[in-house]
Amino acid sequence: MADDVVKIKSGKGVLHINFLQGATFVNVRKNLEEKLKSGSGFFLRGTVVLLPRDVFSAEENEELQKLFHEHGLICRTKTPEEAEMLIHNAAAKESRQIPKKSTKQDVQEMLVVNKTLRGGQEIRTESSVLIVGNVNPGAQIIAGGSIDIRGTCRGMVHAGATGDTSAIIVADHLMPTQIRIANLIARSPDAIEKSNRAERASIKNGCIIIEPIER
Repeated sequence: MADDVVKIKSGKGVLHINFLQGATFVNVRKNLEEKLKSGSGFFLRGTVVLLPRDVFSAEENEELQKLFHEHGLICRTKTPEEAEMLIHNAAAKESRQIPKKSTKQDVQEMLVVNKTLRGGQEIRTESSVLIVGNVNPGAQIIAGGSIDIRGTCRGMVHAGATGDTSAIIVADHLMPTQIRIANLIARSPDAIEKSNRAERASIKNGCIIIEPIER
């Protein structure tokens, strides 16, 4: 039955997605879309979703990832071994945590914004940020963690604003007016070579470098 095409396993902060053996990509995508539109309690914004890597092609996996991103979810493809290890590590981490007496709300790990940031708009947060859209000139993002832009970045972006030198900035097209990571600043070159690959900015050897990556 269609309801059994996609099975969801909750594992300590992540969702492990499995497909019925022999199910076609068309049926899997349709069933996922129905579940996402139904507003299931599983699919909270910012939740990490793990997809099996070797069931469908890279193009089909990318289409499923985009479907989850449209609904504010963080989608990753993993082998079964990698998925089980991630769930195990998350469970171990949770078991070591000591309950806090403070009633202050914890800072969320990922802020998800499902829209393009236009000139004059600004996002400031202590967490990481996922933008499903573009960051236009005049817009800026200042994040304590990393920044992931599923679109073109032409604004000002500052990751690791609280001093985190391990923070990174990723975009489908990275062409910011200014880029900052921790206390380092860089600008886009005057001449930018267009590429069909996403790009990542990170700190290496005390400098911000930008390199192409595979999503």
